[in-house]
Amino acid sequence: MPNTEYHPIDLQSVKGTRDFYPEQMKIRNWLFTIWRNTALQFGFEEYDACVLEHAELYTRKAGDEITEQLYSFHDKGGRLLSLRPEMTPSLARMVLQRQKALSFPLKWFSIPQCFRYERMTRGRRREHFQWNADIIGQPAEVAEAEIFSLLLMSCENMGLTSRDIRVFVNDRRILNAILSRINVPDQQQNQVMIVMDKRDKLPADAFAEMLQQQQMTAAQVEQLNDFLSCQSMEELAVEMGDSTGLTSLRQVMEMVAKSGFGDYLQFDVSIVRGLSYYTGTVFEMNVMDKSQRAICGGGRYDSLLSTYGGDSVPAVGFGFGDVVILDVLSDLKKLPSFDNQLEYMVIPFSSEEIGMAVSISNQLRHKGKSVECDCSLKKVKKALQRADELKVQTVVLLFPDELAVGEVVLRDMKTRQQENMTITRLIENAI
Repeated sequence: MPNTEYHPIDLQSVKGTRDFYPEQMKIRNWLFTIWRNTALQFGFEEYDACVLEHAELYTRKAGDEITEQLYSFHDKGGRLLSLRPEMTPSLARMVLQRQKALSFPLKWFSIPQCFRYERMTRGRRREHFQWNADIIGQPAEVAEAEIFSLLLMSCENMGLTSRDIRVFVNDRRILNAILSRINVPDQQQNQVMIVMDKRDKLPADAFAEMLQQQQMTAAQVEQLNDFLSCQSMEELAVEMGDSTGLTSLRQVMEMVAKSGFGDYLQFDVSIVRGLSYYTGTVFEMNVMDKSQRAICGGGRYDSLLSTYGGDSVPAVGFGFGDVVILDVLSDLKKLPSFDNQLEYMVIPFSSEEIGMAVSISNQLRHKGKSVECDCSLKKVKKALQRADELKVQTVVLLFPDELAVGEVVLRDMKTRQQENMTITRLIENAI
């Protein structure tokens, strides 16, 4: 006899992933709408790509932590594919495919879902959505200034202010100059900076040990820590002289100040960004005391396209994940409420009124109104309780006696006041 017993299915979501019930979808859609509308206000165009990519698109940047976190598999054709861990390599691929036909500078944005197999902590999941915005083909610092303005206007549209968040900024060329100053060889500097990116997360002795594993001496580690303790660009300039990175970063910060967002930016020489493709300005947004994971991060990456065989094209952009920002907004009690989502609920008293209920509902919808047609034929008290749960503004009650003279009963769910109204007037007033 065949075994007809079945093991129960695990109904939990895959570890590190999320389900979005309607209440979570309202929040997600609210956030995505802010991201999308702000980008469109700045003249950015939306793009997208498949969540599957050839794994080589990510492993080409060997040494980055991201390559160890890929969800990879061989498909039925033997190709090694990965779920995308970030969007920038897909963007690079798409630009390279049509590089000769595109008109630069490009201003593109997307809101992709990304996957990384990593240890989970608060603010870190194995999947997340991320708003990416990039300006490609603009070498001047005005690109950074516009990216910062886009980012910060979106935050203000969420209700955040300069009392809530900071954008901590640095320049990879400053870090390269520091490492050269303490005699770290050029070919070793990217690996050292990957370690430097972990500095805030490690005890001082563990940080020093990891640097020494990259062939840095104890004296070099001490010198590096001295430079990383500088609190301002002026102090750093005194210690090491001016540099291309310092000059460029001053220009960026001056332009951002003129755009009205200067209060948000703060120089921080410890900001590294671990990905090796960054070449200039780098930044991370966080709460004032950096008690969260980075809310957003990005920078200039002028050499990324050349690593895939194309010409070098200047580019600057950011990735802004949904997980941490929603935690921050929740902590600050700045998440929106979604009262009065449905404008009308139409409730027939019996099966004889269902046809009219559907007709009235569709007439209201043609006027652009949001309408729930509740044909469950529950008792009126139960139906009104459901209307309360759905935050309905107005209930339209269909009773036989009123319908006989072409009327319905309107109930304001906030004031609990009721009035009779003709169907014709109801539809005419639904503007």
